[in-house]
Amino acid sequence: MKVSSRYALKEWDTQVQALVHGEFALVVRKGGIVERSGEFEVEHRDFYLYPTFLHQNAEELRPGPRARLRPDPQPGSVIVPALGEIMAVWKVNDLERALALEPYQALTAAAIERRFHYRRNPWVHALLLRVAVLEVPRVLPETEQFLGCVSWVPLGEALEAPARLALPDAHLEGLRAELTALLGEAQQP
Repeated sequence: MKVSSRYALKEWDTQVQALVHGEFALVVRKGGIVERSGEFEVEHRDFYLYPTFLHQNAEELRPGPRARLRPDPQPGSVIVPALGEIMAVWKVNDLERALALEPYQALTAAAIERRFHYRRNPWVHALLLRVAVLEVPRVLPETEQFLGCVSWVPLGEALEAPARLALPDAHLEGLRAELTALLGEAQQP
């Protein structure tokens, strides 16, 4: 299969690695410090996964993903390993339901709770991703426009590359059914 996008979503390197290795397909998001609208929004349905080392915190990671912590392998560059496609998105306004997401993704329950209450806005987004792992990761120079605490990064021209799925579609559909039972119907991605 071939994948393409003009945008990237910044996520902690450990979480990107877990997505690429098929350990998880869910990401819990609240947003970066300098979001355009002041909070995270699902701006793109297809995007590259941009592994960031900024603010990555071992204490907020569950043991499996925590074992993937590493120093930046190529400072000054961004190694883009995969494209994510949003299969489903939920805005979770109930803390108990948000905490029930812990086994489905990389963050600890305490990290989910902290994100849930961030900026005194009680909610998080849960994004179910179909991840296409690039046959050859793309290496981009880390430019000024990539820096800072933002979620979405424009790449300029669309990057197109051959890829394979991290998890089969049947597995992802099973996850979607489980998450729908837990969270209710998803919003349109």
